Amino acid sequence: MDVLSIISLIVFGLLAGILGGFLGTGGCVIMLPALYFLYNYSLPMAIGTTITAVIITATSGSIAHIRMRNVDYKTTAIVTVSGGLGAAVGSLIFQYLAAELPILKIILGLAFLYVSIRMIYEGSLRGRRVEKTGNVVPGAALSKTLIGFVIGVLTGVVGLGGGYALVPSFIYLLGSPVKIAVGTSLTSFISMAAISGGFKIIQGMVDAVAALSLGAGTAIGAQIGARLVPKVPAWLIKLVFGIVFLYVSLKFILPAGII
Repeated sequence: MDVLSIISLIVFGLLAGILGGFLGTGGCVIMLPALYFLYNYSLPMAIGTTITAVIITATSGSIAHIRMRNVDYKTTAIVTVSGGLGAAVGSLIFQYLAAELPILKIILGLAFLYVSIRMIYEGSLRGRRVEKTGNVVPGAALSKTLIGFVIGVLTGVVGLGGGYALVPSFIYLLGSPVKIAVGTSLTSFISMAAISGGFKIIQGMVDAVAALSLGAGTAIGAQIGARLVPKVPAWLIKLVFGIVFLYVSLKFILPAGII
C-alpha cells in the first residue's frame, strides 16, 4: 500500500470517527461500506479490517467516557464476558459465511437496514424524546448477558461495532440514560472487537496497515465528534445518514446493478 492510500484511509477514518463520535455509533458503519464500495476490498476483508480498526476506536472512546464517568462498570463486566464469548462464536460462523457472499450480503444489508430505520426514526423526533437520567444501565444480569452474547455473535459475523446495536439495546430495552448507554457500550465492546479482530487476523481476513490507518483516524475523529454534540442538531444528521444507510442496505441486499 502506497503513502497516498495510507493518508487517504487516515483522513477517511478521521471523518468516520467525527461522525461516529457525534452520533454515538462508532465509525464502523461508515468504514465498512467505504472499504467495500469505494476501496474495492472483498467483503470478508472489509469486515475483518473494519472490526480490527474498531479496537482502537472503542478503546479511545471508552477512555474519554471513563474520564467523564459515563460508564456502568457492573454492566460492562457482564457484557464484556458474554459479548466476548458471542464474538468467538460469531467469528467461527463467519469463517463459513466468508465463502457464501450472497448470504453475507443479505445479513449485512439487514444490519444496515436496522441502522437506517433507527436513525430515520430518531431524526424524525427532532429532539423531542425526553432523556432519562441516572448513572447505571437498569435491568437484570440475565438480560444483559443475553444482549451481550447476541450482539457479540452479530459482531463476529458482520464486523460492525457495538454502537449500532448495544446503544439502542441499553436505551430502548433496558431504559438506560443515553450518555451511560454510549459510554458503557464503548467500554463493553472492546472485548468483542478484540476477539473478533483476533479471529479474523488468524483467518487472514485483515489488511493490518489499513486497519491501523483507519483506527488512528477514528480515534482522533471520535474525540472531535463528541465535542460537536452541543453545536449541531443531532436529529438532522441522523435523518440524513439514515437515508444514506438505507441506500447502503439496498446496495447489499438487491442484485448488483439495480441501484
